[in-house]
Amino acid sequence: MKAIAALLLMLNYLSVGHGGICMEGPQQFPAVQIDAGQGKVVMTDSNNYAYFLIGSQWYKMGLLTLKHVSVGPAGIWGVDLNNRVYEYVAGSFVFANGESLRQVDAGGDGQVVGVTDTSTIHCLQSTIASVYREQSTLSWITLPGLLMYVSCSTKYGCWGVNSAENIYFTKVTPSTCGISDWIHVDGLAVKVETGTDGSVFVVNRVGAVYQRQGIDSRTPQGTSWTQIPMPSRISHVSYDRGNLWVVTDNGTILKCLY
Repeated sequence: MKAIAALLLMLNYLSVGHGGICMEGPQQFPAVQIDAGQGKVVMTDSNNYAYFLIGSQWYKMGLLTLKHVSVGPAGIWGVDLNNRVYEYVAGSFVFANGESLRQVDAGGDGQVVGVTDTSTIHCLQSTIASVYREQSTLSWITLPGLLMYVSCSTKYGCWGVNSAENIYFTKVTPSTCGISDWIHVDGLAVKVETGTDGSVFVVNRVGAVYQRQGIDSRTPQGTSWTQIPMPSRISHVSYDRGNLWVVTDNGTILKCLY
Protein backbone atom coordinates (compact mmCIF):
# COMPACT_ATOMS: atom_id res chain seq x y z
CA MET A 1 0.00 0.00 0.00
CA LYS A 2 2.90 2.37 0.71
CA ALA A 3 4.21 1.76 -2.81
CA ILE A 4 0.81 2.56 -4.30
CA ALA A 5 0.50 5.72 -2.22
CA ALA A 6 3.96 6.84 -3.34
CA LEU A 7 3.07 6.15 -6.95
CA LEU A 8 -0.12 8.20 -6.71
CA LEU A 9 1.73 11.10 -5.09
CA MET A 10 4.23 11.07 -7.92
CA LEU A 11 1.45 10.94 -10.52
CA ASN A 12 -0.04 14.17 -9.21
CA TYR A 13 2.81 15.97 -10.95
CA LEU A 14 3.71 13.63 -13.78
CA SER A 15 3.97 15.15 -17.25
CA VAL A 16 3.06 12.79 -20.06
CA GLY A 17 4.32 15.05 -22.81
CA HIS A 18 2.49 16.80 -25.65
CA GLY A 19 1.04 19.23 -23.10
CA GLY A 20 -0.58 16.51 -21.01
CA ILE A 21 -0.43 16.12 -17.24
CA CYS A 22 -1.45 12.93 -15.42
CA MET A 23 -2.74 13.00 -11.87
CA GLU A 24 -4.43 10.62 -9.50
CA GLY A 25 -8.05 10.14 -10.47
CA PRO A 26 -10.93 9.16 -8.21
CA GLN A 27 -10.13 5.64 -7.02
CA GLN A 28 -12.28 2.51 -6.85
CA PHE A 29 -9.36 0.15 -6.41
CA PRO A 30 -8.65 -2.06 -8.20
CA ALA A 31 -10.22 -0.79 -11.41
CA VAL A 32 -10.34 -3.02 -14.49
CA GLN A 33 -12.02 -1.04 -17.26
CA ILE A 34 -13.15 2.56 -17.74
CA ASP A 35 -15.24 4.41 -20.32
CA ALA A 36 -16.04 8.09 -20.82
CA GLY A 37 -18.47 9.91 -23.07
CA GLN A 38 -20.55 13.10 -23.15
CA GLY A 39 -19.07 14.23 -19.85
CA LYS A 40 -19.94 10.97 -18.07
CA VAL A 41 -17.52 8.33 -16.77
CA VAL A 42 -18.24 4.70 -15.84
CA MET A 43 -15.99 1.85 -14.79
CA THR A 44 -15.86 -1.75 -13.59
CA ASP A 45 -13.73 -3.08 -10.76
CA SER A 46 -12.13 -6.47 -10.08
CA ASN A 47 -15.36 -7.64 -8.41
CA ASN A 48 -17.23 -6.94 -11.66
CA TYR A 49 -19.37 -4.16 -10.24
CA ALA A 50 -20.15 -1.11 -12.37
CA TYR A 51 -19.71 2.44 -11.04
CA PHE A 52 -20.73 5.93 -12.18
CA LEU A 53 -18.59 8.97 -11.40
CA ILE A 54 -20.31 11.95 -9.76
CA GLY A 55 -17.85 14.69 -8.90
CA SER A 56 -14.91 12.87 -7.36
CA GLN A 57 -16.86 9.91 -5.99
CA TRP A 58 -17.73 6.56 -7.58
CA TYR A 59 -21.25 5.28 -6.99
CA LYS A 60 -22.14 1.63 -7.49
CA MET A 61 -24.75 1.07 -10.19
CA GLY A 62 -26.63 -1.75 -8.48
CA LEU A 63 -25.57 -5.29 -7.68
CA LEU A 64 -25.45 -6.70 -11.21
CA THR A 65 -21.97 -7.99 -12.02
CA LEU A 66 -20.60 -6.72 -15.33
CA LYS A 67 -17.28 -7.31 -17.07
CA HIS A 68 -17.61 -4.35 -19.42
CA VAL A 69 -19.60 -1.10 -19.35
CA SER A 70 -19.83 1.76 -21.85
CA VAL A 71 -21.37 5.24 -21.88
CA GLY A 72 -22.21 7.49 -24.82
CA PRO A 73 -25.00 8.99 -26.92
CA ALA A 74 -26.86 5.65 -26.82
CA GLY A 75 -26.86 5.68 -23.01
CA ILE A 76 -25.09 3.26 -20.67
CA TRP A 77 -24.76 -0.35 -21.82
CA GLY A 78 -22.92 -3.32 -20.33
CA VAL A 79 -22.31 -7.05 -20.62
CA ASP A 80 -22.28 -9.51 -17.72
CA LEU A 81 -20.06 -12.52 -17.05
CA ASN A 82 -22.33 -14.67 -19.22
CA ASN A 83 -22.20 -12.23 -22.16
CA ARG A 84 -25.75 -11.02 -21.61
CA VAL A 85 -26.35 -7.43 -22.71
CA TYR A 86 -27.98 -4.74 -20.53
CA GLU A 87 -28.97 -1.10 -20.80
CA TYR A 88 -29.06 1.18 -17.76
CA VAL A 89 -32.62 2.53 -17.59
CA ALA A 90 -34.14 4.62 -14.79
CA GLY A 91 -31.57 3.61 -12.20
CA SER A 92 -31.13 -0.10 -12.98
CA PHE A 93 -29.72 -2.37 -15.65
CA VAL A 94 -32.41 -3.88 -17.89
CA PHE A 95 -31.71 -7.12 -19.78
CA ALA A 96 -31.58 -6.54 -23.55
CA ASN A 97 -32.35 -9.89 -25.12
CA GLY A 98 -31.25 -10.52 -28.68
CA GLU A 99 -27.46 -10.98 -28.81
CA SER A 100 -24.68 -12.30 -26.57
CA LEU A 101 -21.61 -10.04 -26.50
CA ARG A 102 -18.28 -10.04 -24.71
CA GLN A 103 -17.74 -6.29 -25.20
CA VAL A 104 -20.11 -3.44 -26.04
CA ASP A 105 -19.66 0.18 -27.04
CA ALA A 106 -22.20 3.03 -26.80
CA GLY A 107 -19.93 5.80 -28.06
CA GLY A 108 -21.22 6.03 -31.63
CA ASP A 109 -23.76 8.46 -33.01
CA GLY A 110 -26.67 6.67 -31.30
CA GLN A 111 -25.86 3.16 -32.48
CA VAL A 112 -24.49 0.42 -30.19
CA VAL A 113 -21.83 -2.01 -31.37
CA GLY A 114 -20.24 -5.07 -29.84
CA VAL A 115 -18.31 -8.27 -30.46
CA THR A 116 -18.85 -11.88 -29.41
CA ASP A 117 -16.52 -14.54 -28.03
CA THR A 118 -16.06 -15.75 -31.60
CA SER A 119 -15.17 -12.21 -32.76
CA THR A 120 -18.29 -11.61 -34.84
CA ILE A 121 -19.33 -7.94 -34.94
CA HIS A 122 -22.86 -6.71 -34.27
CA CYS A 123 -24.58 -3.34 -34.47
CA LEU A 124 -27.83 -2.06 -33.01
CA GLN A 125 -29.30 0.74 -35.13
CA SER A 126 -29.59 4.16 -33.51
CA THR A 127 -33.34 4.19 -34.21
CA ILE A 128 -33.71 1.07 -32.07
CA ALA A 129 -31.14 1.82 -29.37
CA SER A 130 -32.53 5.29 -28.69
CA VAL A 131 -36.03 4.05 -27.84
CA TYR A 132 -35.22 0.83 -26.01
CA ARG A 133 -36.67 1.04 -22.51
CA GLU A 134 -38.05 -2.37 -21.57
CA GLN A 135 -37.33 -6.05 -21.89
CA SER A 136 -37.81 -7.17 -25.47
CA THR A 137 -35.86 -8.98 -28.18
CA LEU A 138 -33.58 -6.62 -30.06
CA SER A 139 -32.60 -7.15 -33.69
CA TRP A 140 -28.86 -6.71 -34.07
CA ILE A 141 -27.24 -6.46 -37.49
CA THR A 142 -24.18 -8.62 -38.10
CA LEU A 143 -21.34 -6.68 -39.69
CA PRO A 144 -18.67 -8.18 -41.95
CA GLY A 145 -15.30 -9.00 -40.43
CA LEU A 146 -13.97 -10.41 -37.17
CA LEU A 147 -12.87 -8.24 -34.22
CA MET A 148 -12.10 -8.83 -30.56
CA TYR A 149 -12.67 -5.17 -29.55
CA VAL A 150 -14.60 -2.33 -31.19
CA SER A 151 -15.19 1.35 -30.43
CA CYS A 152 -17.18 4.02 -32.29
CA SER A 153 -17.30 7.80 -32.26
CA THR A 154 -19.99 10.31 -33.14
CA LYS A 155 -17.41 11.68 -35.56
CA TYR A 156 -15.80 9.83 -38.51
CA GLY A 157 -16.59 6.18 -37.68
CA CYS A 158 -15.60 3.00 -35.83
CA TRP A 159 -12.28 1.38 -34.95
CA GLY A 160 -11.49 -2.19 -33.99
CA VAL A 161 -8.72 -4.70 -33.34
CA ASN A 162 -8.74 -8.39 -34.20
CA SER A 163 -7.16 -11.43 -32.55
CA ALA A 164 -3.94 -10.86 -34.50
CA GLU A 165 -3.83 -7.32 -32.98
CA ASN A 166 -4.37 -5.70 -36.37
CA ILE A 167 -6.16 -2.33 -36.31
CA TYR A 168 -9.08 -1.42 -38.58
CA PHE A 169 -11.29 1.58 -39.31
CA THR A 170 -14.67 1.93 -41.05
CA LYS A 171 -17.32 4.58 -41.60
CA VAL A 172 -20.79 3.71 -40.34
CA THR A 173 -24.33 4.95 -40.91
CA PRO A 174 -25.92 4.97 -37.42
CA SER A 175 -29.54 4.63 -38.53
CA THR A 176 -28.90 1.54 -40.69
CA CYS A 177 -25.59 0.17 -39.33
CA GLY A 178 -24.35 0.18 -42.90
CA ILE A 179 -20.57 0.41 -43.12
CA SER A 180 -17.89 1.02 -45.72
CA ASP A 181 -15.08 -1.50 -46.15
CA TRP A 182 -12.80 -2.02 -43.16
CA ILE A 183 -9.52 -0.16 -43.76
CA HIS A 184 -6.40 -1.79 -42.32
CA VAL A 185 -4.44 0.76 -40.28
CA ASP A 186 -0.74 0.36 -39.53
CA GLY A 187 0.29 -0.71 -36.02
CA LEU A 188 -0.66 -3.39 -33.50
CA ALA A 189 -2.97 -3.10 -30.49
CA VAL A 190 -5.15 -5.13 -28.12
CA LYS A 191 -7.62 -2.31 -27.34
CA VAL A 192 -8.76 0.80 -29.19
CA GLU A 193 -10.91 3.64 -27.87
CA THR A 194 -12.35 6.66 -29.67
CA GLY A 195 -13.47 9.98 -28.23
CA THR A 196 -16.61 11.82 -29.29
CA ASP A 197 -14.41 14.34 -31.12
CA GLY A 198 -12.85 11.57 -33.22
CA SER A 199 -9.66 11.18 -31.16
CA VAL A 200 -8.31 7.62 -31.18
CA PHE A 201 -6.08 5.91 -28.61
CA VAL A 202 -4.79 2.33 -28.52
CA VAL A 203 -3.14 0.11 -25.93
CA ASN A 204 -0.73 -2.55 -27.16
CA ARG A 205 0.24 -5.90 -25.66
CA VAL A 206 3.04 -4.43 -23.52
CA GLY A 207 0.76 -1.78 -22.02
CA ALA A 208 1.98 1.19 -24.07
CA VAL A 209 -0.46 3.91 -25.17
CA TYR A 210 -0.52 5.58 -28.59
CA GLN A 211 -2.67 8.33 -30.11
CA ARG A 212 -3.60 8.44 -33.78
CA GLN A 213 -2.53 11.63 -35.55
CA GLY A 214 -3.78 13.28 -38.73
CA ILE A 215 -7.47 12.39 -38.31
CA ASP A 216 -9.82 14.67 -40.24
CA SER A 217 -12.81 14.47 -42.57
CA ARG A 218 -10.59 13.74 -45.58
CA THR A 219 -8.42 11.16 -43.78
CA PRO A 220 -10.63 9.74 -41.00
CA GLN A 221 -8.25 6.81 -40.49
CA GLY A 222 -5.41 9.23 -39.67
CA THR A 223 -1.80 9.14 -40.77
CA SER A 224 0.52 8.10 -37.91
CA TRP A 225 0.83 7.10 -34.23
CA THR A 226 2.41 9.07 -31.38
CA GLN A 227 3.31 7.27 -28.15
CA ILE A 228 1.94 8.81 -24.94
CA PRO A 229 4.48 8.30 -22.12
CA MET A 230 3.01 6.60 -19.07
CA PRO A 231 4.49 5.72 -15.65
CA SER A 232 3.68 2.01 -15.86
CA ARG A 233 1.96 -0.60 -18.00
CA ILE A 234 -1.57 0.44 -18.96
CA SER A 235 -4.52 -1.92 -19.33
CA HIS A 236 -7.27 0.44 -20.48
CA VAL A 237 -7.89 4.03 -21.63
CA SER A 238 -10.84 6.21 -22.59
CA TYR A 239 -10.95 9.80 -23.85
CA ASP A 240 -13.62 12.49 -23.51
CA ARG A 241 -13.63 16.29 -23.46
CA GLY A 242 -9.92 16.80 -22.96
CA ASN A 243 -9.50 14.06 -20.36
CA LEU A 244 -7.69 10.80 -21.00
CA TRP A 245 -8.85 8.31 -18.38
CA VAL A 246 -6.31 5.58 -17.72
CA VAL A 247 -6.32 2.30 -15.80
CA THR A 248 -2.86 0.97 -14.94
CA ASP A 249 -2.11 -2.74 -14.84
CA ASN A 250 -2.34 -2.66 -11.03
CA GLY A 251 -5.83 -1.14 -11.05
CA THR A 252 -5.01 2.51 -10.35
CA ILE A 253 -7.05 5.19 -12.15
CA LEU A 254 -5.27 8.20 -13.65
CA LYS A 255 -6.84 11.31 -15.12
CA CYS A 256 -4.66 12.94 -17.75
CA LEU A 257 -5.48 16.46 -18.91
CA TYR A 258 -4.82 16.34 -22.60
